[in-house]
Amino acid sequence: MPHRLALLLLAAGQSSRMRGADKLLEPIAGQPLLAHMIGQAQDTGWPVYVTLPALDHPRASALQGATPIPVPDAAEGMGASIRRGIAALPETTGGVLMLPADMPDLTTEDFTKLIEGFEGPDGPILRATGIEAGEIRQGHPVLFPRRCFAALKALHGDEGARSVLRGEDLKLIALPEARAVTDLDTPEAWAAWRNSRKN
Repeated sequence: MPHRLALLLLAAGQSSRMRGADKLLEPIAGQPLLAHMIGQAQDTGWPVYVTLPALDHPRASALQGATPIPVPDAAEGMGASIRRGIAALPETTGGVLMLPADMPDLTTEDFTKLIEGFEGPDGPILRATGIEAGEIRQGHPVLFPRRCFAALKALHGDEGARSVLRGEDLKLIALPEARAVTDLDTPEAWAAWRNSRKN
């Protein structure tokens, strides 16, 4: 593939709905969720970047060689994490596969499926879909070509990249089951997810 790609895991949130716990440090497969997600991303062979509230945040212990990007204004919301993450990517980056880091069902195979559909820095946005309650839903990850970087670097607030996605003719990539739409941000969601793995 001639165009250089990067994977960006958004991990600068406050985990506020976990009532004192940090969802990204919850154990999964014998390691913190963040370390697990980074490992899945690194196995694509492309460089992995991770936004963090600060370089000395406890999550930094799970980086496993990924490049940290501090987000001192993380309290602003997802916009700050995306803005700073995109701004930190090398100038040679032709596209970025971006996702929240609290999606434990996503695999290297899933990431690779989107990467294989990438059409270059001026191509379409690729977005993963999953099945939830019998319906197809758009989810994560999303692969943004470089043409979107300026708009991503201008984001503010907590709406994520919705304003960039709006009006775009997205190329949808179906992932198995609910992988693209399962995120765990409450103790109840974690308990239900763990219970489902026992059955």
